[in-house]
Amino acid sequence: MYIERVLVVNDEPGVRKSLEEMVRQHRRSVLSVETRKAAETALSKDVFDLVFLSSHLSDGEGKDVLKYLSDLPAVTIKPLVVIVSGYNSVPSAVEAIKAGAFDYILKPFSLQEIEGVLKKAETYRQLKDVNQFFSVHKDADTELLGESDAMQRVRELIRKVAPTAATVLITGENGTGKEVVAREIFRQSRLIDKPFLAVNCAAIAENLMESEFFGHEKGAFTNATARRPGRFELADGGVLFLDEIAEISPHLQPKLLRVLQEKSFERVGGTRTVTVNVRLIAATNRDLKRLMKEGKFREDLYYRLNVFPIHIPPLRERKTDIMPMAEIFLERCMKKYDAKLKGFSDDAKQLLTAYRWPGNVRELQNTIERAVLLSNGAPYITPAVLNISTVSDMILRDEDLKKPEVVSTVSLDYVEKQHILHILKITRGNCTRAAKLLNITTRTLYNKLKAYSKTVREFKHINMEE
Repeated sequence: MYIERVLVVNDEPGVRKSLEEMVRQHRRSVLSVETRKAAETALSKDVFDLVFLSSHLSDGEGKDVLKYLSDLPAVTIKPLVVIVSGYNSVPSAVEAIKAGAFDYILKPFSLQEIEGVLKKAETYRQLKDVNQFFSVHKDADTELLGESDAMQRVRELIRKVAPTAATVLITGENGTGKEVVAREIFRQSRLIDKPFLAVNCAAIAENLMESEFFGHEKGAFTNATARRPGRFELADGGVLFLDEIAEISPHLQPKLLRVLQEKSFERVGGTRTVTVNVRLIAATNRDLKRLMKEGKFREDLYYRLNVFPIHIPPLRERKTDIMPMAEIFLERCMKKYDAKLKGFSDDAKQLLTAYRWPGNVRELQNTIERAVLLSNGAPYITPAVLNISTVSDMILRDEDLKKPEVVSTVSLDYVEKQHILHILKITRGNCTRAAKLLNITTRTLYNKLKAYSKTVREFKHINMEE
């Protein structure tokens, strides 16, 4: 609830009492004062979210209180001001709007009008807070790439769950695109015009996590100089995406469970229960079932989160996605850096497809961007600028050998070539030493290099640890 504390400033007893009663009917806390001086005293001692301010007071004008608010330090959270005016003083109300008032109402007013003002003020305050959040939290790339069977299954799951209110748990390795999937669920949902907030739980210090999630009251701890809404309040009515959910500390897990069950919580240092309506999407790269067995993750919280699971396979298990995605990233980078390239060399294509991509899509994107920057006017992206051809990268694990779609992309000739070139990098072009390590003759090594269109000179000055 963004409007909790309301100050009524009016020197007409009937109007003041009427406003008090109407605001209290909407379960807001109200303080009433009669004069400009009393209003300024109250504003200096307490935090208010909204002020109903008379345009004329016995000891001054409403605009005097507006000026007092505008002169407060910039770090002070200032209330929204609604001018209460009579029909014969509309010009002064308009002048107050120009001076910084949020809105104005005319006497006599109805309960429905006050309700409308409160809703308008709450919507405005939430949008303002969300916009401030996004000013330092830029959106990630929201395009879901990949046309493999695995990604088509992910898309089908998104289509099924997006229109619902179900909680979603997205699993997958780092760099697979878990946040992209969360944003796609949001894009296809009925909440597209509501807030979407993404929070990386691993990036928040444990002692600050509760305040980040649920907000805090003024004075709750050192440096808590004003009431601050948490992520759940900011996302009220919309979607909250909690990435790396496994990093939530054990003492906070029961509070998260309560929000999922009861849609309510208390701010740090507060006693007032805040009610929210937030759709939660969580993601993790860890095995939550194993963490449950180890006592590090609550079982009841796991089942609350795992209502609708979506798993994103790693890039090495969907080889057919690699080159189409690489082509898309190449086109984007050429536009970004005004580079003119014809594409990838055949060797580069083989290397990109054979590489294991431990960093998944994020690593692929970064690799292509770096290669474009290193291309130096060359017509094609080559293995030399990709800088990913190491022997360890070419070794297939036992689980990979069970996947024909993985094994079929790596030819024996290609593995041999990459191994030979890697050994030459290690020896910095010393063919005698390289041949000895490879257990072949120097002549055979030179013949291989000739077939690869390579020369020993290319490896002489490579700075690589042996």
